[in-house]
Amino acid sequence: MTFEPERLGQSRSDLAEALRSARKRAGQTQTWLARRCNMSQTKVSNIENGKLTPAMVDIELILEALETTGHEAEHLLSLARTANTEWQNLWASRRRGVEKKQNELSRLESATREFRYFLPTMITGLLATPEYIRASVSRNPGDTSKTVAKKVERQSVLLDDSKSFTFLLTEQAVRWPLVQPIAMTMQLDHLASVSRIPSVRVGVIPLGLTPISETPLNVFTVYDRRLVQVETATGALILRDHRDVTAYREEFNRYEEYALFGDACRDLLSEWSMIFTRLRKY
Repeated sequence: MTFEPERLGQSRSDLAEALRSARKRAGQTQTWLARRCNMSQTKVSNIENGKLTPAMVDIELILEALETTGHEAEHLLSLARTANTEWQNLWASRRRGVEKKQNELSRLESATREFRYFLPTMITGLLATPEYIRASVSRNPGDTSKTVAKKVERQSVLLDDSKSFTFLLTEQAVRWPLVQPIAMTMQLDHLASVSRIPSVRVGVIPLGLTPISETPLNVFTVYDRRLVQVETATGALILRDHRDVTAYREEFNRYEEYALFGDACRDLLSEWSMIFTRLRKY
């Protein structure tokens, strides 16, 4: 199925109307449907009014209860998959303000317990020094000082021992020279320090030691089992379909097999830090 970004916002209302029509054609009430699907009547009402986006498992339960099959079932599943997808384009985010995006991420991090970050291109803000963050947002329009401050403030979530974080970085991401050599030395030393936080696992996938059958395409973050954010050059795709979330969790697990953690990771970071230390002398 092809996603059209301009249709994503309309898909929830389309799905709501289609589900309502399917129930009425089956001659059933919301109360009956709620009982058959082990949901509250309020939840069914909110789904049919477009106030709540149902998960794919909810749709599957509704289809089974209504005995909906064939083309109609495929159509409803297609609408549900689109409704569980959100596109956040770069330009709209910039118009709203990067600081607002940081506030949204902060709320998402507050509600999440288990984080998985796959970082094949560069170091993420939660692991970055202020100098590295400043360089990463330098091309954004306007005053970026608030964005830098907010990103640094968000790093406090790493100290919450009720949460767990796993960061997988490729060697390219770690060594990409975004800032001057002295600042890169500080950044790599900071990564090593963060890796010692009890709730944080930092893994590095080195190049050249062993063949890697996987082919990284995008930066992505998995939040619990609820959603995945996939980053592209022009925005971010938010996926809530449980099949998408499961697929990205499994992909993350495959990359994790190639990563070095703990002392082995810190030894590599120290080695690369020394390279930047020597570079700053020239």
